[in-house]
Order: sequence, then C-alpha cells, then structure tokens
Amino acid sequence: MNMIAFFGALESGLIYALMALGVLISFRILDFPDLTADGSFPLGGAVAGVAIIAGFNPWVACLFGLLAGMAAGVTTAWLHVKLGILHLLAGILVMTALWSVNLRVMNKPNLPLLGEPTIFHTLGANSTWAKIAVVAGVVVLVKLLLDWFFSTETGLAMRATGSNLRMAQAQGINTSWMIILGMAISNGLIALSGALFVQTQGFSDVSMGIGTIVVGLVAVILGETILTAKRIFWITLSVVLGSIVYKFFVQLAMSSDLLREIGFRSQDLNLVTALLVIVLLVLSGHKHKFMGKRKLKQQLGSSSK
Repeated sequence: MNMIAFFGALESGLIYALMALGVLISFRILDFPDLTADGSFPLGGAVAGVAIIAGFNPWVACLFGLLAGMAAGVTTAWLHVKLGILHLLAGILVMTALWSVNLRVMNKPNLPLLGEPTIFHTLGANSTWAKIAVVAGVVVLVKLLLDWFFSTETGLAMRATGSNLRMAQAQGINTSWMIILGMAISNGLIALSGALFVQTQGFSDVSMGIGTIVVGLVAVILGETILTAKRIFWITLSVVLGSIVYKFFVQLAMSSDLLREIGFRSQDLNLVTALLVIVLLVLSGHKHKFMGKRKLKQQLGSSSK
C-alpha cells in the first residue's frame, strides 16, 4: 500500500466512522434493524451539495444534510411506532422513497462540486494531513457528544428502551419518543457522513449509498471484536476504530495481487464487504460461544470449591 492509498483509507475510514456511529445507535442501542442508511447517506450528500452550490457556507450545508437525515430517521421511526409497520419494512420503504427524493433534490443523478468551496477551504486545510485532521476533529467531537448524551437521563432511557422495551415501559419511559429520537440521531449522523463524503470526493451521486448499511455493520462488528467493552466511551471508540481498520482491510484487499489472481476487481467492493461481514459474524458467534463456555467453567470451578 502506497502513501496515497494509506491517507485515502484513513480519511475514508474517519468519514465512515460517523456513519458507523449512527448504525451503532440503531442496531445496538435501540435494537432497531434500520435500512434507511442506504438512503439517508446520499440524502445528506445531496442536500449539502445543493446548498453549497446555492452559496451557503459549507458548514451550514453540513447542518442542512444532518437535519435532512434526521427527518428521514423520524419518518422511519414514525412508520413503526405510530402506524405499526414492522421496523425492517419501515426502513426499506423510506430507503426506497429516498431514492426518488435524492433525485428530486439534485435534479439529476450526479452533482459535481468541482471548484465549489468546502469545509476544508474555509479552514485553509489544503494538504492531505490537514483534511484528515479536520475530519478527525469532527469525528472526535461527535463521539464525545454521544458519550455525554448517553450518560444523561434521556440517553440512559434510550439505552434502556433498546435493552428491554417492556421493562422500560414499566418504568414509565416514553419508549415511542425514545425510538423516534434515537432514529433521528442515527440517520442524522449517517447523513452528516454523506455530507462530508461528497466534499472530499467532489461530487454527489444518487447511488453512492448502496451498501452503506453493510459497511456500518462491518465497522460495528469489527470494532466489537477489536475492543470488547460495556462502557459507552469504549463502545463508541471501538466503532471508530472498526471503521478505520475496515477501510484499511479493503484497501489492502483491493490492492492485493492474490485477489486479482482469484478474479476480484475494484467493482467487486460490495461483494468483498459482504464476504467480510459473513466471516466476522461467524467469528463473532464462535467467540461468544467460547466466552460463554469459559465463563461456565469458571462458575462451576468456583462452586465446586
């Protein structure tokens, strides 16, 4: 891997870390299998791109993308908690609808941003390292805000909702509101990731969200494998690390001569990602079984004494 590929993987991993944090909230915190991500990621990019071309400050454009993603998340949650539609189906419906929404926002499938100002231009970050530092700063800020939020009463109520819905309801928690709020934050972060992505790539495309949810799951699962923890600080950190490590894995895999000999090409990225998810899920399952047997042996050993 050359230095250009190294920096590219690092920058991409940090951008996708925001998306992975959003997936963490829906899948792990709320236990809500949400597929809206494949639509909210390009939605954030489309809204931010259109806003930048319209003359808005790039940071304000990112805020618009964030709010658009939150609206998408609220719609998915509302379909589930208010209309009683299965959460998986609700996500699919919103994701499908967002394809048309994104086309209407951009008025075309692809929106070039070459020559337009970005958040990096506003800070004078012209070098590769400077751009990485800006993205890293955004990721760290979001991570710390999430750590703080999930230590508040509302954040703890949201975690309780995902852990045990009936118990949370018995404790007087408005679980419907927690799900709606959590899904808004989740998809808002995913859309923010999309808004940053288009500013690094120089274009927004309606199909750039395909496979987003799979990448997010890989980052979450890989992060849990790297850093097993129960405290929210370490959980969010593991997701960020998982996203970066995954992007390095992909970069190494796609530049590997072995994969080329097997027949894989750069267009097979989603296939490689899906195969990696399968491997991680299998390894994660074996790890949990091993840890369970080990814990049982320890309990039996302590009881025999």
